[in-house]
Amino acid sequence: MQALDIVIEDARWDVVGLAALARTAIPLALTHLDVQADICEVTLLACDDAHIAQLNTEFRGKAAPTNVLSWPAEERACAQRGGTPAPPSAGPDGMIELGDMAISFDTCLAEANAAAKPLSAHTTHLIVHGLLHLLGYDHIHDADAALMEGLEVEILGKLGLDDPY
Repeated sequence: MQALDIVIEDARWDVVGLAALARTAIPLALTHLDVQADICEVTLLACDDAHIAQLNTEFRGKAAPTNVLSWPAEERACAQRGGTPAPPSAGPDGMIELGDMAISFDTCLAEANAAAKPLSAHTTHLIVHGLLHLLGYDHIHDADAALMEGLEVEILGKLGLDDPY
């Protein structure tokens, strides 16, 4: 992975080894999707519920914390429901800017505990989920959700993790 910038605002993320999880999951997911991982740029903010709630309010108008947020560098969604988004292309500098993600420790931990899943597995799932959003995948409509969730299951399987659904 050419550029994976990780900003850890909440030291509790050190417990799960977020940086190592991201440095493993993101390149594997990109390769699985036939995206040249070594020319991609992604920024990941590891924060808490207070900060992600602020971001969720500012960018989505939802005054509540959430598990992961994504800001794609460009629109890549497919116009057809259930269709595969356009693959990202390199800019003039030869790099593919995918965008930014934020993940909340509090919500991630609460969801992992509620589902009786290891925190590292749930964190990895959310990293992959957020990355797919950067690539234009979504889950608003059933056909899109089926495609996105199917890819998540495949990618997590390659990482040795169980189906999260």
